[in-house]
Amino acid sequence: MNIQTLRYYERRGLLAEPARSNGGHRLYPPDTVALLQVIKAAQRLGFTLDEVADLLDTGRRRHPTADLRQRAIDKIAEIDARIADLNAIRTTLVEVVDARCDSLTDCTCADCPIPFLTIGSAADPDGDPA
Repeated sequence: MNIQTLRYYERRGLLAEPARSNGGHRLYPPDTVALLQVIKAAQRLGFTLDEVADLLDTGRRRHPTADLRQRAIDKIAEIDARIADLNAIRTTLVEVVDARCDSLTDCTCADCPIPFLTIGSAADPDGDPA
């Protein structure tokens, strides 16, 4: 792990400041290594560092706040929404490829699926071109 990442985690309060050797090198105990693995695993599951910090704080202090299960359920819903957005983007890109679009502003395909191609060509409410 990058030393700047470790220092950042220390500044954020995710990690306690470690003991130092006589030469001034940081000495991380095994429980810190395990905590780093937990932090990285949570990030791989889509939790932001702020969310990870809150989960760790909740676990350390036993606050009566939302538990990991509920947060995981909420994260699943967030991921599902992002997947739906990505699928919509993919569908539009496939339409662009299939329509053989060749330009964002001067596309020559008959049924260009990119909706912003009409920007500047729409008529204003009085019927005059924009």
